[in-house]
Amino acid sequence: MRKPVIIHWGISSFFGWGIYGLNLALNWSADADFEPVCSLPLRGDQIAVDPLRQQALSPFFKASLDFVKRLEERAGKPTSVNAPVLVGLGNDFQTMPGAHGVMLQGAPNLGVVFFEVPQLSEDVLERARSFPLIVTGSTWNERILRAYGLTNVKTVIQGIDQTLFHPAQKQGVLKDRFLVFTGGKLERRKGQDLVVAAFTRFAKRHPDALLAAAWHSPWPQLAKSLDESGMTAPLPFTAEGKVDQAAWAETNGIARNQFLDLGAIPNALMAPVLREMDVAVFPNRSEGGTNLVAMEAMACGVPAILSANTGHLDLIDGNNCYALEKQTPVDGSGAGVGSVAGWGESDVDEIDEMLERAYRDRADARRRGDRGAAKLAGYSWSRTADQMKAIVSGYL
Repeated sequence: MRKPVIIHWGISSFFGWGIYGLNLALNWSADADFEPVCSLPLRGDQIAVDPLRQQALSPFFKASLDFVKRLEERAGKPTSVNAPVLVGLGNDFQTMPGAHGVMLQGAPNLGVVFFEVPQLSEDVLERARSFPLIVTGSTWNERILRAYGLTNVKTVIQGIDQTLFHPAQKQGVLKDRFLVFTGGKLERRKGQDLVVAAFTRFAKRHPDALLAAAWHSPWPQLAKSLDESGMTAPLPFTAEGKVDQAAWAETNGIARNQFLDLGAIPNALMAPVLREMDVAVFPNRSEGGTNLVAMEAMACGVPAILSANTGHLDLIDGNNCYALEKQTPVDGSGAGVGSVAGWGESDVDEIDEMLERAYRDRADARRRGDRGAAKLAGYSWSRTADQMKAIVSGYL
């Protein structure tokens, strides 16, 4: 008989946590031992998959709907369930309530975390110790927790859907342009201010360059943190509270015809866009995981410029990318813990230099893209799901 496993975070095709949960559910949908269930309401407009995957996920959707309905009877009350609960954790390691404000206690609760700041208070550490196991999304996260003396830690790297994200023929869209991809939700941690500062210089030398931005997220208010660096002009917001990305780019010196807002693209439609790109740039200051957008770009064979810090270090392997090695500490977040470094500030000159190298030597760029794709071929969602299953099975 299949045993339920509760996924205790939101499911979506539009942001990292949601994609992680969706792919766990999809890979476990036909599992003989596990029945995936989500503890939060599922929204149809947040899940964009093809009809075959929709069919495969239908038992998961039904089981989750039934579970959420049962939780309504326990609204606002702590509730124990006779099933393992995979608890999605943030920087504070707080367990958030599920549907109807119900705090779930599983058998047991297992923490799953991608935390972005290395400085952890004693309260946070106490919460981390309360879990029998914390599954981290990067070796950087694991090293930090072990530096604090925790031993209930194991790393599982997130995956990519290899049926979507793999090298393939370009269609040749905008083939007269040099396409530079930038992705991730707008916030200081993701470093889009560094991208804009470097691309502004690069674009002035290369009128054919086009910055293609996939910056949309459900949390536009986080974008205000980009103003803290002083690297770029302040972000303008529309009356609806959305960032006016094109206006921001233009204010910072990027011509209107050299910036493209790609909009909110569901994960299942992202690969054809990525494959058209000549280079992708990720000067992120901190990644608690391995940066899913960067993984997907690399898996498609796109040469990637990666900051050599935090979770990105799990992706960098020889010449499989352009590594931004000039890293300086970022405020208090750069202090790290013990011998484990914290946030890293990439150098704008080096980002510009790497863009220029990718532009000037297309053969070398292709080689780096090929090596990146070979590296990422080892990271599938089925691999992640199998590793998570092995962990959960140890508590059944």
